[in-house]
Amino acid sequence: MSITAINVRNQFRGQVREIVEGPVVSEVDVETAGGLIVTSVITTRSVKELGLEVGKEVIALVKSTEVSIATL
Repeated sequence: MSITAINVRNQFRGQVREIVEGPVVSEVDVETAGGLIVTSVITTRSVKELGLEVGKEVIALVKSTEVSIATL
């Protein structure tokens, strides 16, 4: 499968750095070229179907209706 067009504006190209696999859902850490870590919680089935493994190049697509910010 290849993506020719997508309307998600927040895209982060990077490499899978860690996968914490659970029985139903897994956490996937993606490290961008700038060192930012983006963590996604997806189904373990999706991890397997996408063939995700540490070192694989991926794009993290972020589409959210809300972004919360807290003061320090």
